[in-house]
Amino acid sequence: MSMKVDPAKLSLSNFIAGETNDPLSAPPSFTNWMRAGAFAAELYEPELLATADARTTISYNGKRRSVINLCSYNYLGLANRPEVIAAAHEALKTHGLGACGSPMLSGMTDLHRELERRVAKFLGREDAMLFNSGFGGALGTISGLLRKTDVAILDNRSHLSLRDGALLARCRTEKFEHNDAASLEAALQRHRGRRQLVIVEGIYSMDGDFGNLKELIEVAESHGARVFVDEAHSMLACGDHGRGAAEMFGVEERIPLIYGTFSKAFGALGGFVAGCKETIQYLRFYAHPYVYSCALPPVVVAAILKALEIGTSETDLRKQLWENADYFHKQLRELGIDTGRSTTYIMPIVIGDRERMYRLGHELRRRGLWVAPVDYPAVPQSKNSRRHAERRFENQGGRLPVTLQGI
Repeated sequence: MSMKVDPAKLSLSNFIAGETNDPLSAPPSFTNWMRAGAFAAELYEPELLATADARTTISYNGKRRSVINLCSYNYLGLANRPEVIAAAHEALKTHGLGACGSPMLSGMTDLHRELERRVAKFLGREDAMLFNSGFGGALGTISGLLRKTDVAILDNRSHLSLRDGALLARCRTEKFEHNDAASLEAALQRHRGRRQLVIVEGIYSMDGDFGNLKELIEVAESHGARVFVDEAHSMLACGDHGRGAAEMFGVEERIPLIYGTFSKAFGALGGFVAGCKETIQYLRFYAHPYVYSCALPPVVVAAILKALEIGTSETDLRKQLWENADYFHKQLRELGIDTGRSTTYIMPIVIGDRERMYRLGHELRRRGLWVAPVDYPAVPQSKNSRRHAERRFENQGGRLPVTLQGI
């Protein structure tokens, strides 16, 4: 079957329904679309041939290409720190490669317990628990706490892990307009008398803007609702002490449960949730991704422990990150490039047109800039963009405007 429609006119949202009697087969129209749009598909899943550093090497058009890495989560450069790597090496010798068991059964080590204690102390909470996946941790926390009679009220730009958590809980789900206190007020009003959880993020991963924490928390509190903040992209990179957007905006004491990941500023993988001892103990039994999957590898836990130590003691890391972000914003503004609502180190270059977005993606890679295409439904149809994240230790001086001019 040939592709009769311009592949640039379609998106992933067009291939959700099954087309054959075989539930294990991909829709043929999707396969044809991928083949017809190979020019665009080539920008996804490029092979990284070196570390996720600010300057790295990828495979592009079958060749090695040196690029400036603008799409990594390694905000503070901790994934490449010699001390972090050395800590991982030492744990590899003492604890081996994998945990080889669920935390509930045989996968919990002394390193895991130490990291739980350190995270809880860092965030000023009674206890913390670890997940082997940031996505799974968010999903497991939400689905482990909410029940069918509850209401989850999510910002309409919330991450899919949070939405899937509410879906798995089978509770009533509402959305409110992004960062809009009046819209949240209306959603809460519609469900008066029921248990309600407002779910927001510290920094939104597609838009690069902060959650409107103070105002949204005030609205939630006026209705007796609790607030859950996903600090995935803000933890260790925001606030005077690195405790995320909640610290930055002075609302830590008003948020009973803090969720974050180790795959962003920590430079590793996994997730964590911190709160009162009773709630964490409950989640150890009811957060399915924790109970029914293998614990984080000890080698990773040891690396995270060292990353936490460095990230909390070397405050200049955050300072440099924000200086680079300010510089980048300034350069993009002077070039007339639309970065949407971004006020942080995550900056979308808003294109709007799908075909142009992919064409620019190739042109930027040819010029040595590695940025990632973000298409609908991850972003609204009109916001097709190329997302990049500024890094701590590579201020590129005058190269950025020279590279982007004429694109």
